[in-house]
Amino acid sequence: MSSERKEQAEREDLFKPVGDTVEAIDNSGERNDNSNEDDAEIQAVHKVESLCMNCHKNGTTQLLLTSIPYFREIILMSFECPHCGFRNTEVQSAGEIQERGSKYVFKVENLKDLNRNVVKSETCEVKFPSIELEIPAQRGQFTNIEGLLSEVVEDLSQDQPVRQHTDPASYDKIEALLANIKKMLEGEAFPFTVVADDPSGNSWIEMSPGESHLKWSKIEYMRTKEQNEALGLSNPDEEEEQQEPAPLSNDEVHTFKATCPSCLHKCDTHMKLVDIPHFKEVVIMSTVCDSCGYKSNEVKTGGEIPPMGKRITLKVDDPEDLARDILKSETCGLEIPELNLDLTPGTLGGRFTTLEGLLREVYEELDSRVFNETYDSMDEERINRWKTFLQGLQDAIDGKRKFTLIMEDPLAASYLQNVYAPDPDPNMTIEEYERTEEQNEDLGLNEMNV
Repeated sequence: MSSERKEQAEREDLFKPVGDTVEAIDNSGERNDNSNEDDAEIQAVHKVESLCMNCHKNGTTQLLLTSIPYFREIILMSFECPHCGFRNTEVQSAGEIQERGSKYVFKVENLKDLNRNVVKSETCEVKFPSIELEIPAQRGQFTNIEGLLSEVVEDLSQDQPVRQHTDPASYDKIEALLANIKKMLEGEAFPFTVVADDPSGNSWIEMSPGESHLKWSKIEYMRTKEQNEALGLSNPDEEEEQQEPAPLSNDEVHTFKATCPSCLHKCDTHMKLVDIPHFKEVVIMSTVCDSCGYKSNEVKTGGEIPPMGKRITLKVDDPEDLARDILKSETCGLEIPELNLDLTPGTLGGRFTTLEGLLREVYEELDSRVFNETYDSMDEERINRWKTFLQGLQDAIDGKRKFTLIMEDPLAASYLQNVYAPDPDPNMTIEEYERTEEQNEDLGLNEMNV
């Protein structure tokens, strides 16, 4: 454990938040008024001589290792050539490829929303569906939504004078697209949606606490074989060994070989069938990597797809309710109106725990990966909103606050323990509802032939 703590401390020392880096440089300059300020800057910014791809002479690349508040570590790179004046900036993730891919959907409704920060990794595609605009996976960027659109305008406008004479048809189409983008930037095309889809899970669109899933949502998904090959997580030339699957039994734990999503070494995944009373059988899966210590657990439900979705509502008015068992499937959305908490389907994956355990996972996820102690990029209003939101969530975990839990699962694959079973629970209501056409489309049910 001592070596792990040492490695973590060294990593934190390398990847300091931007605000801490700037403050350290300022303090160093104050202590050494007579010395060169570049000495302090060099300690934070690493400079490397690099080849300019424009004039093929040597320029300088500056590297800054930093951490983005409520996200993760990144490397900011800036290149400048003193010979031809060429400049370029780029951002790369310094963390590992995540266990799942992620897709962020954000609805831009006003000019302030254009300032939302965006981390776009080199494997991320950004789409603006309303104008059929897609920014392909290319160099990494740390920018905002306005910056993404402005860069598209700049790139497409460069060759328009030539295109007007050589390809008039394409010129007219691009002019129409540029006009739509400029309307977005000027606030004349609200609302519109931006989608950031990254198979590596290392991209991000800034969120604000208490926002509805209709405004901001994050969806995690399992990568396809092709996406894993593109990320270098599997070898397409390697023939996979086909093993005859053994029949599952409730009395034993089954183990099979897998690849760790963190360090890519071979690891074991354990699987066991569990029969939940008054519900159905589920599969609990656990992955442990002996090489890097990575751990994860997940719950899968089986059986046929029911014709109706299910909505479970529980009024939590006693601390003992927090001990109820809860199964949240991957397709289940969760809402607590009193706390302004709205989890979209796919968040946290499948979980079989207690209500208290689930709320603690949500708190830890939001506090460590979203709010974080380094909130130097937040304004005072947003910091206060986060503190109020997290305090309300902590009060609910401690049993100091009454609230209403709403679980909505279009596949009816989620469960909340009825402590009065087999009698009805006076604090719980379970209702079935008809799935919308959009839900059927998202679940791939419209393409099924039964």
